[in-house]
Amino acid sequence: MKKLVPVFVTILIVATISLLVISRAKQVKYLTVYQGNNSSIPVEIILNHYQDTQCGMLLVRLKDSAQAVAIDGKTWFFDDVGCLALWLENNKHRDEMILWVYTRDTQEWLDGRLAWYSRVDKTIMNYGFAAYRHENENHIPFDEMYRKMLRGENLTNPYIRKELLGNN
Repeated sequence: MKKLVPVFVTILIVATISLLVISRAKQVKYLTVYQGNNSSIPVEIILNHYQDTQCGMLLVRLKDSAQAVAIDGKTWFFDDVGCLALWLENNKHRDEMILWVYTRDTQEWLDGRLAWYSRVDKTIMNYGFAAYRHENENHIPFDEMYRKMLRGENLTNPYIRKELLGNN
């Protein structure tokens, strides 16, 4: 009987830890799709609560984040404009969606198709595309950013990185 006590204690400890982990997992719910955005406006982001639909990371900052809103009011969230572009490519309703991007220069939500994009900004996923309301000589429009992202012409590509940034 004395030999079985350590086995029972170990089983009890493992069971207790398992119950705590399971109960905590049920409490923490990250949101990847928001339902009911019938006005198609940007949803107020609650940091560390919304999850990027493409890469799965939590949105930890507004800077460079994006949202896609379908006509039925479903809203998807992205921590990087590049993630939005990748996800959008696989969505058959992409042309009907309203896209929102958080701009660096005015720090507000702007229609993603009207924004201008840099290619060399430090972004959370290191793609380099950051949204701006105001155009500058090095910015590109949405369609060009979208094509470049899908072709892998972003800062995660070492050849593009060297072309755009040199040895930095």
